[in-house]
Amino acid sequence: MSSILLLTASPRPGSFSTQIAIELAERLQAVNPAGALIHRDLAAYPLPHMDGGFTTGIHKPAEDLTAAEAAALRLSDELVAEILAADTLVIGTAFINFNITSNLKSWIDYIGRAGKTFQYTASGLEGLAKGKKAYIVLASGGIYSEGPAAALDHATPYLKSVLAFIGITDVEVIRVEGVNRGADGAANAVTAARARIARIAA
Repeated sequence: MSSILLLTASPRPGSFSTQIAIELAERLQAVNPAGALIHRDLAAYPLPHMDGGFTTGIHKPAEDLTAAEAAALRLSDELVAEILAADTLVIGTAFINFNITSNLKSWIDYIGRAGKTFQYTASGLEGLAKGKKAYIVLASGGIYSEGPAAALDHATPYLKSVLAFIGITDVEVIRVEGVNRGADGAANAVTAARARIARIAA
């Protein structure tokens, strides 16, 4: 039985990345209706930013944790369990100031755990979240997939690097770009993205 972890992270009302990411996750689930679909809305329910309780707690034995440290680690453990249980990840994020949203970055901070999602071995780094497929749905006002602004896209290489670090190398990017180029630009971007997800879920 397959399972899907859907992460949406755009704070914008009527977010294109959220809309397309949800549609993709639902289309994928329709192919395997017995599978679970877990939706973590990081915009509506933002995670607390990583603090000293978390960064200190990860280096302590359980019996020495303070209440705050234990709470931070419980949250991290829950998020790690979700990603390890999933066969497929769908990550929807807005493109803000040339990168991902801060709430998605907080999620990354909590799931990047040595001994949980990656480890160091005698032969080097090993990601522990292997064998998964990830889709990144990235919405942007301008065009960043090509042309002079492509060098400003720090979101795509960053997310791919983070996912590869924990063992997820099968990553596909669905762009919803040019949405600020008038009504036609937004409509064309959504139409192209929907055509892409139709091919993916076929």
